[in-house]
Amino acid sequence: MTDAWSPIGAREMRIGLIGLGSMGRNHLRVLSGLPGVRLAALSDPDVAALGAAIAGPDARAFADPMAMLALSDLDAVVIAAPTTSHLPLTLAALERGVAVLIEKPLAATTVEADRIVAAATAVGAPPVQVGHIERFNPAVLELTRLLEAGWLSTVFAISSRRAGPFPARIRDVGVTIDLATHDVDILCAIAGERPARVSAETAKRIHTDHEDLLFGLMSFPSGTVAMLDVDWLTPAKRRQLTVVGEEGMFELDYLTQRLTFARASDMTNPRLLGGYAPTFEGDLVDLPVATGEPLAAELAAFVQLIRDGGRPLVDAVDGRWAVVLADALLLAAREHRTVGLVPA
Repeated sequence: MTDAWSPIGAREMRIGLIGLGSMGRNHLRVLSGLPGVRLAALSDPDVAALGAAIAGPDARAFADPMAMLALSDLDAVVIAAPTTSHLPLTLAALERGVAVLIEKPLAATTVEADRIVAAATAVGAPPVQVGHIERFNPAVLELTRLLEAGWLSTVFAISSRRAGPFPARIRDVGVTIDLATHDVDILCAIAGERPARVSAETAKRIHTDHEDLLFGLMSFPSGTVAMLDVDWLTPAKRRQLTVVGEEGMFELDYLTQRLTFARASDMTNPRLLGGYAPTFEGDLVDLPVATGEPLAAELAAFVQLIRDGGRPLVDAVDGRWAVVLADALLLAAREHRTVGLVPA
């Protein structure tokens, strides 16, 4: 390890990017427009992709990411490479005193995640932020703020739906690792705690090697219960979250960034649907959300972290828990049993 890491202040920031796949190209787009930030180095094994990406005269191109880390003078690196490469790349960056933003999931296995956490939490280590992008969705940020302000004194239940068509490019993992890691992270953040136990069912309908459907249940020590509905089988993309509590219910759409709140209704005065079906409706309020691109907010937070120091909104410990929970859900489905978890 180099000397203890310290924030860089207001000087120009030199950032490297590893991986120019779908997510990597989005990072490239946003990083290229950040003020006070210079994209100094890029790495990808695809020579054509590298050639197309190198726009600035000072940016260096590397086919080998380890060579990029060894030969470039960087303040930070964004790792958007395949999950199986996250461990060696992160350890190499931290050893050189380089701050890391690593795309989720943090690692391919819990054992690898543990190694990253150990390196990231060592005294003097540079910060590690994990790219759980939904934490930076403006609607999620507003929901979190309102929950912290006490709009729900008790959270009874949370349900999450993340569904869409099968992405043919995803072959190395199933829907639990690729998609459900978003949701287990959000559900823990909303509940404000880690679950005590999980159970799940999975199915493989289209994917040749891995599950493409997950129904999961997470039970928290406080009594809050959360449900996950994740699949690659739904023809239309859906990204939704519902939080039910004593005072009412929040509903959130990640895609439109719409957030509503339905106040708890008067149960003594039902309204009839069709003249015969009793229902109870609370007042529904559309809550104002300052919409924006979550990736831009995530990268802006990373840049501020490198300049000013502090703790990432999603650190390596949070990233590790997403991997732990994904593994536990898969184990629960595979062995048809409830899996208990050791408290954090």
